Amino acid sequence: MSPARPFSRQLQRLLLLGTLLLFALYFLTPLYVMLVTSLKDADQLRSGHLLSLPSAPTLDAWSKAWQSACTGVECGGLRPFFVNSLLMVVPAVVVSTALGAINGYVLSKWRFPGSETLFALLLFGVFMPMQVVLLPMSQVLGWLGIASSIWGLIAVHVLAGIAPTTLFFRNYYVGLPDELLKAAMLDGASFWQIFRRIVLPLSGPILMVTLIWQFTSIWNDFLYGVVFSGADSKPITVGLNNLANTSSAVKEYNVDMAAALIAALPTLFVYVVAGKYFVRGLTAGAVKG
Repeated sequence: MSPARPFSRQLQRLLLLGTLLLFALYFLTPLYVMLVTSLKDADQLRSGHLLSLPSAPTLDAWSKAWQSACTGVECGGLRPFFVNSLLMVVPAVVVSTALGAINGYVLSKWRFPGSETLFALLLFGVFMPMQVVLLPMSQVLGWLGIASSIWGLIAVHVLAGIAPTTLFFRNYYVGLPDELLKAAMLDGASFWQIFRRIVLPLSGPILMVTLIWQFTSIWNDFLYGVVFSGADSKPITVGLNNLANTSSAVKEYNVDMAAALIAALPTLFVYVVAGKYFVRGLTAGAVKG
């Protein structure tokens, strides 16, 4: 082998790594600016450069973003909105994922006349614009007596999540061997016994994909939160918008940046902790047709 060939490969690898590093720096620069700005006080904001490190780091902006001196939910810090989002996202993610798993199991392994048509109709929910359901959904929530409440937001996100979660689980369960389920049926296992003892233990990758997908989608949602919430049930995205648009004599960019980071921390934490499982789930056939 020519000595020039290994050198050429090393050069190509270095160029590739350098290009990836430049792209990483480009995409991480806004996060860096948000972090350093949130650690500065008003004097450092006026005197320093946008990319400069804080000369005397302080968490005052974080404290004010979390709980400011205002009273009431509308002008207060992010704490009540953060709590509302937690109360909403946990049951909504669990219920929508459970329903999607059951639907995917039925539509892939217990097919019946019209099951393909039903699955095709469910797919409309994946591609339907969210604005289409605002008026009918508000009417339904009013009939149920849960409008402008946490329970109403949970119901909205559960219904909106049935279509994508069903798609994920159905496409994953199609790859499970039918012989395994038929053997369990011959042994006398019921529908729920097969689902609980055989299908669910094999659903680890797609469960992680669906949980992360649903958590991120629901936590970051703004449209449903601003339309279907009341004064005491607004989620974190609405609270962040209210805080950023609060009129004041001097714009406090450090507080805005700290608030944005607080709102993003749960999703960042989920991806840091479970991001590798998300990639494994995708490669295991979670979104393959």
